[in-house]
Amino acid sequence: MATTIPQARRVGMVSLGCPKALVDSERILTKLRADGYAMSANYDGADVVLVNTCGFLDSAKEESLAAIGEAIAENGRVIVTGCMGNEAEAIRERFPDVLAVTGAHQYEAVVEAVHEAAPPTQGPFVDLVPQQDVKLTPRHYSYLKISEGCNHACAFCIIPQLRGKLASRRIDAVLREAEKLVAGGTKELLVISQDTSAYGVDVRHEERQWHGHAVRTHMTDLARELGQLRTPEGQAPWVRLHYVYPYPHVDAVIPLMAEGLLTPYLDIPFQHAAPSVLRAMKRPANEAKVLERLKNWREICPDIAIRSSFVVGFPGETEEDFQYLLDWLDEAQLDRVGAFRFEPVEGAAANTLADPVPEEVKEERYARIMEKTEAISAAKLSAKIGRTLPVIIDEVGEPDEDGDIGATGRSQADAPEIDGNVFLRDVRPDLQAGAIVDVEIEDADAHDLFGVIA
Repeated sequence: MATTIPQARRVGMVSLGCPKALVDSERILTKLRADGYAMSANYDGADVVLVNTCGFLDSAKEESLAAIGEAIAENGRVIVTGCMGNEAEAIRERFPDVLAVTGAHQYEAVVEAVHEAAPPTQGPFVDLVPQQDVKLTPRHYSYLKISEGCNHACAFCIIPQLRGKLASRRIDAVLREAEKLVAGGTKELLVISQDTSAYGVDVRHEERQWHGHAVRTHMTDLARELGQLRTPEGQAPWVRLHYVYPYPHVDAVIPLMAEGLLTPYLDIPFQHAAPSVLRAMKRPANEAKVLERLKNWREICPDIAIRSSFVVGFPGETEEDFQYLLDWLDEAQLDRVGAFRFEPVEGAAANTLADPVPEEVKEERYARIMEKTEAISAAKLSAKIGRTLPVIIDEVGEPDEDGDIGATGRSQADAPEIDGNVFLRDVRPDLQAGAIVDVEIEDADAHDLFGVIA
């Protein structure tokens, strides 16, 4: 008598917040798929919906609460996880119908909650061939999370309360994951954490064996080994470092960029430049030395792109402090800059500081810093007109009425989602996302480049 295999239970996911949360979502869905669950792209088809929340800023919390409300209205069977899971009481008070609430990177607790809410209908022997890990990014780029948590005590941040102290992953496990991703089609690895430069501090940079030799749990060893990876076609993948605090050992990765082992790109969260504001933020205040190091890095690797983010309107920030920041930016000539108006976060030390900056002053300073950084960006991009640059293709368009096909890609100076794009004209019909092509730059604006395949 034939046995009918029951249909797999389906799980929907709403993932909010930073790339680190996206990696958490991928891990949760990978485990659930291994347990026999299928994925649902919409509310209607899901037996249960997971909402991976962000709790970094009050505005992010409101977005998370809105997402929970929408999921309950559209589906009704909702499990909440992520950074805002630490505020379970507040979530349950507003949404008493949520099935479960778990905190950040509590993978086992989330999976257990799904098992209780929608027990799996298929046994582990239905799929004898293991499936690939679930990816929520396009196939050609992947986030590689190397640690959890953070040891800093920045006055405006509650990440250590949400995600705990620094906990570094084993370097051999990180390298094995990277190797697997590249073998599976990843052309660009984006290394992420709360503090990439501190990788391994918590385990005293312990050594592990990797392909017959010892490697330390340290950012420089990690960067060097990632630079040895090759795609099945024999190409070196792009390796991009994010959330890099400018500790002295960061100097050691710049030659790797000059040699082509690493993508010439550093994402450094400077946050401000005025010494008094940095002290109030409880951040390192050595902005003059940083300028000297930026100069040295550019001498070693002229194509290096530096991106950063800055907070304006921090409590106590004077007009002189803000002007100091603008003048510092003139000197630093950073390639990519994001700016944020200071926003109090429940539980952050900065909330008790004196001299809060009025909202209208924050807005005015935000407009001024964006005007400054746009002008710097426009000049830097304009200088690239006439050059030929490697570009990774993210998307290929449909033919227009004349049959011409356009494409969108990124240069090595552009991380996905946060930086600019390179818009290509007249590409060939067989061009695929993930291809890395040489592009002649024909034009530029304040954020993007325009060109044609060389």
